Amino acid sequence: MSAKTKILVFRMREIIYTAIFAVLGIILLVLLFFMFLPVAEETSDEGSASAPKYIAGVYTSPVSLNGSSVDVEVVVDENHINSIRLVNLNDTVSAMYPLVSPTLDSIASQVCQSQSLENITYPSDSKYTSQMLLDAISEALTLAEGDI
Repeated sequence: MSAKTKILVFRMREIIYTAIFAVLGIILLVLLFFMFLPVAEETSDEGSASAPKYIAGVYTSPVSLNGSSVDVEVVVDENHINSIRLVNLNDTVSAMYPLVSPTLDSIASQVCQSQSLENITYPSDSKYTSQMLLDAISEALTLAEGDI
């Protein structure tokens, strides 16, 4: 056997290019690994604050007052009722039904404060108006809950 020594000559430029491509290949593999790794979804309880209660948006529910239509508008974000107001209320309807606006203002402040339709108080002289408005608010909130 002959002991011939083989001398290999590498250019520094080739070594640097090879090292750069090897590092980029490793980074690409790590990135692909983390990108396609299945992520375990967190299970949330029904009553947790992180689960959205509503689909954020503006929801309306019509109320008929002697042939005139008035809309009750409810603005919600994912977890809160932000505001409730009357839309399309003309002067004729407000003159014929003077308890509608103040009753809705009272109910809206209670609902926005408690974030619920439970235990809402209203005066006995506007019992039917209050119940009609609460039904309209409930209908709009049902639309807001959607299929979450």
